[in-house]
Amino acid sequence: MSNRLTNLIATFLLIFIFLVAIFSIKDDSLTMDELAHLPAGYSYLTQKDMRLNPEHPPLIKDFAAFPLLFIKDIKFPSEIKAWKNDVNGQWEFGNYFLFKTGNPADKMIFWARVPMLLVLILLGFFLFKWTKELFGNKAAVLSLTLFSFSPTLLAHGRLVTTDVGAAIGVFIATYYFLNALKEPTQKRIIISGLALGFALLLKFTTVILIPFFVLLALLHYWSVRNLYFRKIILHLFYVFIIAAVLIWPVYFYHTFNYPSEKQAGDIKYLLSSHPFQFLGPALAKMAYEPVLKPYAQYLLGLSLNFQRGVSGNTGYFLGEVSSEGWKQYFPVVYSIKEPLAFHILTLIALLYGAWLIKRPFWQDTIARLKNLAKNHFPELAMFLFILIYWTFSVISSLNIGVRHLLPVFPFTIMLISAGIISWLGSNRSKLKYSALLLLIFWQIISVSSVYPHYLSYFNEIAGGADNGYQFVVDSNYDWGQDLKRLAKFVEENKISKIKVDYFGGGDVKYYLDARWDKFDPKSGPQKGWLAISATLLQGGRGSPVPGFNEPTGYYNWLNNYEPIARAGKSIFIYYIP
Repeated sequence: MSNRLTNLIATFLLIFIFLVAIFSIKDDSLTMDELAHLPAGYSYLTQKDMRLNPEHPPLIKDFAAFPLLFIKDIKFPSEIKAWKNDVNGQWEFGNYFLFKTGNPADKMIFWARVPMLLVLILLGFFLFKWTKELFGNKAAVLSLTLFSFSPTLLAHGRLVTTDVGAAIGVFIATYYFLNALKEPTQKRIIISGLALGFALLLKFTTVILIPFFVLLALLHYWSVRNLYFRKIILHLFYVFIIAAVLIWPVYFYHTFNYPSEKQAGDIKYLLSSHPFQFLGPALAKMAYEPVLKPYAQYLLGLSLNFQRGVSGNTGYFLGEVSSEGWKQYFPVVYSIKEPLAFHILTLIALLYGAWLIKRPFWQDTIARLKNLAKNHFPELAMFLFILIYWTFSVISSLNIGVRHLLPVFPFTIMLISAGIISWLGSNRSKLKYSALLLLIFWQIISVSSVYPHYLSYFNEIAGGADNGYQFVVDSNYDWGQDLKRLAKFVEENKISKIKVDYFGGGDVKYYLDARWDKFDPKSGPQKGWLAISATLLQGGRGSPVPGFNEPTGYYNWLNNYEPIARAGKSIFIYYIP
């Protein structure tokens, strides 16, 4: 395959991603996390004050909010309690800012999502670029094709959230760090440090890159020994220092107008239940020191991220409700949320890799590992990151979506593409090429058929997008994206009143006005028109795990009724006579 043809196909696929993504978001309502991220980003750029949403770094939110600076007459409600007095009043502030000030909410939401599409395309470009450098043109085209028809990447790459940001941060930082290991010039070390710094400013989970880079540096020294140990440690130190230095000016800007007294008080309150009790007072003290003030805010976010990973989040999974998570959560969700064709390609690549190894892995393990590190270091690095990240994800109590696995997606796609192309070349046959084309076509049809409901995609094992909610919900299925579709249903069917139990970032009153009623879902059976988000419906049907003491089962009475319609995929509409 010529370079010209390869680049033309890549250009077509990247344009395709942009067009599909931008046309699929026009009817999507604000999702849950966007309610916090978008207003927070606008507050950072205009107020230079990071009191909202400190549990995530600012760069993605800044990038999303940037187009809003060009929308005239946006009102910033600086006098409301959620801004002035509350500690991280992000949800109340976000709702008021978008839906209760007269601001053009839908216009703001649309234009904030456009920069997210650019992040997704940039990730696709780097995936193509690195695959082409390591494995050639055919693997590069295959990797970008699988990327372009990944339902999880398409779903979350359109939203103002940090998950695709984490993926691109990890991927690009690893790319430049491996380049610096291979040839540690001053320029490459500086670029590697900057790439790591940007990754750390995209999502706090990217902090895993620090121990990961230490591991890679030691592994590289052990396998190659082309540098003195002291020198390789010094290079690693430079990379970390450059990254740490980059964090300071970014957080300096974002805390410039954040009063030290307010910052210190917020820190103490937010970390009052942290497992490490010394952190609150220590970081609060740093908030009063001008040089340390930016780092106090960064370390606050890092601490909150750790705290949430340990404490978990209430969720529904396979008929159960728990706040402590399930060890099988991510393996099961990954198996039913990703296309079956992709799983088959994964299996072929793994079996081919095992066939190449031939001998059992426990024979001559050290020697073979050293040889692998010496001759295939990038592939080994990717595999190690996938293994490490999956391990931490499985033991985490935070089980709210397959999106949390996105940092491993580019590496997984890249290795599978390389394995498949190698398998094709090992014994050329029409049968192999036909099988590959069939699997690619299957994935394209499977993913395209769910347009524009990529967030609710489930593969054939789970019964597709119509039935996936029976297994798992939240950001895997229902994140609030269908509220505008509910409003359209109510309008078209001339419904004067409907009771709504909605999960998401949108505002029911903003879209339905006087045509909706609040109700307590735990108050028992209802009459008339009823609309319930899948996340809340399944949470009210699930069985509590031992030790879970919150109310459950309050929607079991609806098992006697069938919904007469759905708004999109995720809001179930009933009429109870």
